Amino acid sequence: MVTVDDYEQALAFYRDVLGLTEQAAYQVEGGHVHILDAGRATLEITDRRHAEYIDEVEVGRRVAGHIRVAFEVDDSAAVTSRLAEAGAQIIAEPTVTPWQSLNARLDGPADLQLTIFQELQS
Repeated sequence: MVTVDDYEQALAFYRDVLGLTEQAAYQVEGGHVHILDAGRATLEITDRRHAEYIDEVEVGRRVAGHIRVAFEVDDSAAVTSRLAEAGAQIIAEPTVTPWQSLNARLDGPADLQLTIFQELQS
């Protein structure tokens, strides 16, 4: 769950631009929640040294906080461009990683840092 100040902006960005499917929506006592399907989730636990390595590969410097959300897409370049047009700030354009994915880094609504990645090998 991500708590946001600009609910409509975050909802439009993650649902309408990134394309997460709405599963349910509720309104209680003036508050709102939308549950969006983000596909299969994994939780990566890493130490600072490895996080620094990932940032160096994807961005060229340490930029991530303690949480970064990654979304696998079919076309990293197109999705990165679409998200930037919708207000995300590009930190790093799509870059081929040593593990053969095309990764971009952005700052999105709700103070979430995003990795948009495309697997280059099947």
